[in-house]
Amino acid sequence: MKWLRLGTGMVLILSLILLSACNAPVFLSNEFQTTGTYPSKPITGVIPWDQGGTTDSIARTISPLVEKELGQSIVLTNKPGATGSIGTHYVYEQEPDGTHLLFSAENPALYGVLDISALGFDDFEPIALYARTMATVVVPADSKYKTLDDLLQDAKARPGKIKMGSTGPGGLPHVVSSMINGAAGTRFNLIPFPGDGPALTALLGGHIDATVSALSAAINNQKAGKVRILAVINDQPVPAIPDVPTVTQSLPQLEQHLPWGPFFGVWVKKGTPEPIKAKLAKAFAKAEETPKFQKALRNIGAIPMNLHGKEAERYWRDWQSTTAWLIYEGGEAKVHPAKLNIPKKPSRSDQER
Repeated sequence: MKWLRLGTGMVLILSLILLSACNAPVFLSNEFQTTGTYPSKPITGVIPWDQGGTTDSIARTISPLVEKELGQSIVLTNKPGATGSIGTHYVYEQEPDGTHLLFSAENPALYGVLDISALGFDDFEPIALYARTMATVVVPADSKYKTLDDLLQDAKARPGKIKMGSTGPGGLPHVVSSMINGAAGTRFNLIPFPGDGPALTALLGGHIDATVSALSAAINNQKAGKVRILAVINDQPVPAIPDVPTVTQSLPQLEQHLPWGPFFGVWVKKGTPEPIKAKLAKAFAKAEETPKFQKALRNIGAIPMNLHGKEAERYWRDWQSTTAWLIYEGGEAKVHPAKLNIPKKPSRSDQER
């Protein structure tokens, strides 16, 4: 009986070992299928800004082109709020399996220095940076401000009284206002909105005095006779609006930081498998090269970038270095960039020595 009990026990142990051995290849096979057959279900694309803005517009232009390459639908959803951090957090909370994409702009690069969120681009990996544009300072078409100098002089005379539309800390208007404040010694009353679309609506309704708008929206509204573009945040005139002064004509000290502007792309949560990232990058790269997408970028005054992987990461880190220190020097930083290991780039004059 003793040997029988031992024999029965050995059979049970051997059975468990064999079952484990059989299950292991099945697990590996399922993992392979997850990446090998990706995407096997619709993808959710999260836009962390309201509808009608540049981030939203470009995302909705490129998504159908990417769908054709992937053979799967991308369902876009807007999750605005807190300078894009609500939508950014939502994507971060999902599994890193490529089923949730973050269609964003440059803002998460500044979450740390502005103490908006513990998250940032370090928690994601760029699939593609597909376009960049420039910022403009705009006022209503019937505004008393005819030039940027008019606006700056009034802002100096009445600190904190000029209502400047904003999209929250780290948004384009906030960053540009910080740049201007640091160079001109001004201070604006920043009025927050959930996106640049609502900010422009408020401007047209006479609820604010000025705002900072992406080039595309500014051009379209100026053509419609709704706004006046006081300046473009660039060191060279823009061919589409050659009569609009550059910001350096009023604030030449900003030249060393230019060209500068918002950029747009798509990210996945860090830890997403390499085969999935590679498949997404290939699909976006092909979509970016299509005549339809290139024409759409031209129509809104955007500049193609077509950066992927390490190139995209180098770009946003360089942008982060420039902008984080500009915000700090403008007195708007909540956290010192050095504490976040954000290096300070040498000025153009230092580089030329």
